[in-house]
Amino acid sequence: MSSGTDRSESVSLNESDVQCLGGSSTTNQVKTPQLGMLFSLENELRDFYKSYAQGVGFGICKQSSKKGNDGQQRYFCLGCSKQRKSISKGKNTFYPRTSSRTDCKERINIMVKNVGLFEITSMQLEHNHPLSPRKSRHFRCNKVLDSETKRKLELNDQAGITLSKSFKSFVVEAGGFENLSFDERKCRKYVIEARRLRLGNGDGEALNNYFSRMQNRNSNFSYMIDVDDDSRIRNIFWADARCKATYEYFSDVITFDTTYLTNAYDMPFAPFVGTNHHGESVLLGCGLISKEDSQTFIWLFKSWLTCMGGRAPQGIITDQCKAMKIAILEVFPNTHHRLCLWHIMKKFPSKFSSHAKYKLIKKNLKNVVYNSLTSDECETNWNKFIEEFNLGGNDWLNSLYEIRHK
Repeated sequence: MSSGTDRSESVSLNESDVQCLGGSSTTNQVKTPQLGMLFSLENELRDFYKSYAQGVGFGICKQSSKKGNDGQQRYFCLGCSKQRKSISKGKNTFYPRTSSRTDCKERINIMVKNVGLFEITSMQLEHNHPLSPRKSRHFRCNKVLDSETKRKLELNDQAGITLSKSFKSFVVEAGGFENLSFDERKCRKYVIEARRLRLGNGDGEALNNYFSRMQNRNSNFSYMIDVDDDSRIRNIFWADARCKATYEYFSDVITFDTTYLTNAYDMPFAPFVGTNHHGESVLLGCGLISKEDSQTFIWLFKSWLTCMGGRAPQGIITDQCKAMKIAILEVFPNTHHRLCLWHIMKKFPSKFSSHAKYKLIKKNLKNVVYNSLTSDECETNWNKFIEEFNLGGNDWLNSLYEIRHK
């Protein structure tokens, strides 16, 4: 589609009545973004752009943002969800599953002004892929559950009504699938999350009593509980006196892992682990979390850092979780972040199991990873390995090489 009107307009503003300014250009009766448009709230801007995208037929996402020296957001970019280059999502490298990304450049750039307003400063409205307004309701950004629907889902689940019957009732009430802003999969994910947050009779009280009892025994025992808007327990963190004392001596490098699950509520168990002078693992704190997103990890990391007197570790080792990476950059900006080699090598069978030379490739890759003592030696061995097995076009290996400094 065309890029609209690329002109900057003079803007006059009343403090008592902040309105969106700019041209009145429309695309199929959908208002098109214009240079110089102002919004009083970020959500107002996002809703406007989301409405435009839904009318035109593409999904949106927040592509990037930049903070100022005061830690406040100064710039950010919203754009087409098909940004970036296509990367295979398939676990098996030799039978790739094509990504929907097309490296689309459509975007709007927003500057946060000193008066708290959000201004569109530049934009590019052209896409490099077909647009589908009729299918736009299926895009992830347009799938939204309102509070009333969430309440009905929870009540029906507690009453033993199956999810399929609940969803059919929503379809009938809305007058058809096309009138819903969500699908059955969205409902299912919410019900699973709600079940995690729904403690059994007396469990919440028992948990609080246990923590209170531990704190009475030792005042150095610390715990924090994060609750949602309905006062339900969402995330938990605790650390005893031994954890704090141990961290005083062994705070150089810690590992953080969420691969453990509790049986009752299927909540990831997230321990902070260090290493003592005997090479033994030592516990430095524990968490139970309901989600594995960046906001949850930020809360958990901040809770742990507060418990440890604000003293951040010199290094932290995690898996390749993007949400953890975002949280670490915010909470531990001066800490060296490295990736767990065990988690990376664990993926090898799923990536190369169908290769004719699987065992030989595995042996040589282990030799490169574990027996290279210097950076130069690793580079040399890696290049020989790639050339010998003709793996220069392997996306997974290329992605690992790009983050080899990790």
